[in-house]
Amino acid sequence: MPNVHLTKPMQEFADAQIESGAYANLSEIVRAGMRTLMERDRARAFLALRSELEDAIAEAERGDYEDFDPVAFEPDAFR
Repeated sequence: MPNVHLTKPMQEFADAQIESGAYANLSEIVRAGMRTLMERDRARAFLALRSELEDAIAEAERGDYEDFDPVAFEPDAFR
């Protein structure tokens, strides 16, 4: 397991969380922090995708698109 080096304020916060019973140990605190970062990253990716989809919908509504020809795209699939 990797070593975790915390600043003094971070260590004091972690110790207080353990003392309060919110977490049993530092590993639980680190895992909770990692889960939060992962959720934030997924949320950022979702919002970026949503923005791209909204842009694509707006373009399509303006008529700014090209018809898709699946046969030209993947001719072997239609033999």
